[in-house]
Amino acid sequence: MAVAIRLRRTGAKKRPFYRIVVADDRGRRDGKYIESLGYYNPISPEQLEMDVDKAIDWLNRGAQPSDTVRSLLVKSGAMAKWRGVEQAAEAAETTEAAE
Repeated sequence: MAVAIRLRRTGAKKRPFYRIVVADDRGRRDGKYIESLGYYNPISPEQLEMDVDKAIDWLNRGAQPSDTVRSLLVKSGAMAKWRGVEQAAEAAETTEAAE
């Protein structure tokens, strides 16, 4: 099963509000989801709240973020933290190989 981190739209007409969820990528946009990671409100003032640790955990498990969620992950600092973990693991592997 391929897993995606994507936005699930809620809110009224012309007043969007999104939940950031982990879902099967074959499912519908607003269908069932596995876990909720936070929310995003694009209406002013823009609000973004996300559980960064859960997001990193799902990225480590192979979940693929949508383009919009990827930009939100960058805003929240989760991508930098996740890449830092990846780069530290790669550095450790190259250090072991060199020895």
